[in-house]
Amino acid sequence: MSARPNIVLVHGAWADGSCWSAVVESLQAEGFTVTAPQFPETSLADDVARLRQVLKRQDGPTVVVGHSYGGQIITALGPDAPNVVGLVYIAAFGLDEGESIGALLTQGPPTPALAHLDIDELGFAWLPEDDFVQHFAADVDPAKARVMYAVQQALSASTLQDVMGPPAWKSFPSWYLVATADEAIPPDAERQFAARMGATTVEVASSHVPMVSQPAEVVKLVHAAVEGVTAAGRSAATARLGRDSD
Repeated sequence: MSARPNIVLVHGAWADGSCWSAVVESLQAEGFTVTAPQFPETSLADDVARLRQVLKRQDGPTVVVGHSYGGQIITALGPDAPNVVGLVYIAAFGLDEGESIGALLTQGPPTPALAHLDIDELGFAWLPEDDFVQHFAADVDPAKARVMYAVQQALSASTLQDVMGPPAWKSFPSWYLVATADEAIPPDAERQFAARMGATTVEVASSHVPMVSQPAEVVKLVHAAVEGVTAAGRSAATARLGRDSD
């Protein structure tokens, strides 16, 4: 792989594509082609369909980055994700086949950020303002966190029961950022996800939203993924040349 890959950024629940703004700006300044689409969060199937739509529009190899529930979306791509060469998880769910987010969350008491989910009459879950500002985005300036709260994308509660099929991380190299002050997904659960997938792992002192509070660390991990898949591509090309010359 000689050209640098494209980057697709996948937001999670109670967020939208704007949560990646600082990451997008930094990567674009370096010449990367970056896409941060909006996801409906009406069902896991709908979100995977949107991601596949975006991936098919990429003009070459692509690194996909998922945050929180966005990790569920990128994992559910399975082994045949179009144009994908690597996966980056940012404080994200990295489930294995047969698992669901709901089953995982019931293994312990609700985390502070998710303790008071407000389920509306259509079955969508919203975060209350206090939980969003004080726990979900605890290390973000409160004024900015309240803006994030105002634009939150509600998540269909049905997605919590969706069972994972063959996970994409078994087919693609993975990188993982553990947010050590996360109050939505327990940091130890993040470490377990990363270890199980054999991901290259970094730990950052951050709340659940490091792409907002620590964007430079997220960009650094994306760089590592780009370097990793580019080196792998070069090695594969060299191996093919060797076989062709025999």
